[in-house]
Amino acid sequence: MIALLPLAIGIGFGFALERAGLGDARKLTGQFYLRDLTVFKVMFSAIVTAMLGLFWLSYVGWIDLAAIAIPETYLRPQIAGGVIFGAGFALAGLCPGTSCVAAASGRGDGLAVVAGLFTGVLAAGVALPRFVDFYDSDARGAWTLPALLHLPSGVVALGVVLAALAGFAAATHIERRRSLPASSHPGKVSRIGWSLAILALALGAAAAIVRAPARAHAPAAMTPVYKPPNGC
Repeated sequence: MIALLPLAIGIGFGFALERAGLGDARKLTGQFYLRDLTVFKVMFSAIVTAMLGLFWLSYVGWIDLAAIAIPETYLRPQIAGGVIFGAGFALAGLCPGTSCVAAASGRGDGLAVVAGLFTGVLAAGVALPRFVDFYDSDARGAWTLPALLHLPSGVVALGVVLAALAGFAAATHIERRRSLPASSHPGKVSRIGWSLAILALALGAAAAIVRAPARAHAPAAMTPVYKPPNGC
């Protein structure tokens, strides 16, 4: 049963992306033209949900944060990889996760991006010996925001929540200004959206007040500065 858990999580992740409309390249490219910031909202919502979930589950003793591995940061190689990833995202209109969703939905562009993705992975693996020194360079350890800022995990959690809410407000304002005249209620925030925002703010504020779990500052602590782009 445990072996099926990753499959179930993957199916749930793909279902959530599809329901959010992120299997459509036109919706994703709207991000770059500042017409549709759904990608920003979905991903920031996921970050806040995971962050608050980890904090409070560790607080009640259901999760040991020290047992959660954080990938080591290799600064220059990962900056280079991020630039390449971003360029491919902008050109294709899809990232690894959303391309799989698009392909599973029968979209031709999704199938093409998945084929290109596997071709690129294969080519990079074959060529790795040529740039392995750069690939392994500039190691910085497992960076986290609490460690870098020298702040408690709960305070950082509140800061991320506030940044998310400010980002959502800015995104809604941008969508209102750039939406087409035919759009109905562009950028409108639903009652459920307001409720979730208030809940996130309350949980973030409480996290900043309560005493952090004993292992919250271990290498596997909250909010990694870098996370490999393994499917947006």
